[in-house]
Amino acid sequence: MAVPPATIAEPIHKSETVKPGTLFKAFNSETSGVRYQQRFTPQAAQLEWLSCGEYSLAAGATSETLCLATDESLLFMWKGAVEVSIGGQTYSLAPYDTLYIPRGAEFQLSNSGSEPARVIQCSATAENVHPVHHSSFAEYSTREDRIRHLAGKDVFMMFDVPEAADKLIAGYTFFQPYQRSWPPHNHTDQEETYIFIKGHGAMEVYESPEKLCFVTSVNEGDLVTIPMMNYHPVFSQDSPLEFIWCIAGARYWVGDKNKDFMAGKGDSITT
Repeated sequence: MAVPPATIAEPIHKSETVKPGTLFKAFNSETSGVRYQQRFTPQAAQLEWLSCGEYSLAAGATSETLCLATDESLLFMWKGAVEVSIGGQTYSLAPYDTLYIPRGAEFQLSNSGSEPARVIQCSATAENVHPVHHSSFAEYSTREDRIRHLAGKDVFMMFDVPEAADKLIAGYTFFQPYQRSWPPHNHTDQEETYIFIKGHGAMEVYESPEKLCFVTSVNEGDLVTIPMMNYHPVFSQDSPLEFIWCIAGARYWVGDKNKDFMAGKGDSITT
């Protein structure tokens, strides 16, 4: 399997123009071996650092040795289970586990199970090498220090500020039915992607209410990119909605930086 090297964007020069969000639809993941699908590059999504791809592994399949020479990465175990060999150690990823892979590290994916597996990879350019970090969802989803409870939704901090990295932090958000993000928020120093892994709903990405021109339905496998300074509320419908959020940039989560967000106060929040 030939995996394309990570595509690195030249830094986008800041201007008064806020870049728009982009919707990337789900794709057919059927494969007889190992398949890598690039979901977006920084250029395609009008971002500075963040890229995303997806591995599909048939039962019994093993990838070639992989390496992103200039990027740090997070693997998200979406469907099935895989083993990841890196630095002489093997990590078993159960559903919703995450694994941080340092810049320049060689790794290999194996699916020893009887069902296909799908793994999402988010990457960002990095200057430094940090330790591998495996986050077990079975553990983290029971630890109150890893959960942020909001009205009608829970946020699971899978790769948080205490973990060493240059740019990445990430987690999962689980919406109950008929909920929305409140208050809307944006970021001056973070770009982000939401990757929808269960359910269906809707999402907006906009610079200001007067310029709200991106409104889309989202379903399992879809993802949306969020350049800096865009508000990005999500709406669940008649079923629970789950998504990965992955940030590149300054390393904080909005609710830990601004307590009004946790309390649902105000019409909008900028961090």
